[in-house]
Amino acid sequence: MTIDVGNSAPDIELVADNGEKTRLADFRGKYIVLYFYPKDMTPGCTTEACDFRDQHQSFADVNAVILGVSPDPKEKHQKFKEKHDLPFQLLVDDEHILAEAFGVWKLKKNFGKEYMGIERSTFIIDPEGTLIKEWRKVKVKDHVQEALQYIKEIS
Repeated sequence: MTIDVGNSAPDIELVADNGEKTRLADFRGKYIVLYFYPKDMTPGCTTEACDFRDQHQSFADVNAVILGVSPDPKEKHQKFKEKHDLPFQLLVDDEHILAEAFGVWKLKKNFGKEYMGIERSTFIIDPEGTLIKEWRKVKVKDHVQEALQYIKEIS
């Protein structure tokens, strides 16, 4: 079962890159930009993370926090965050519980091989904890600006 726009976001606890346990409910009162990405240190994921980094203050200016989610372990998140000076939390979803709740843990195909992995997606959760917008099968180019513009228009 996956969450639909208009429903409350699941309050699943995950470990953040800093080792602290984090829940979406910890950010009530702010918009949450929850973005799922396949893997730290890969070209597309690095570009997307750096685009979010470069717009971090603009998101903060519209009362929004950014949370990145992938199945990578905390230590890999820490290296990724440090290498690219990312000012937002990266959450460890190694058991893909949050990814499954949002319906982004999918069968993927690459060079004839099938495997399970994250489908790059972004979700906007309002300050009351309701999912209000989703982008699935995200293409990295211009996506962060599109998400920022959406929040600017509704806030």
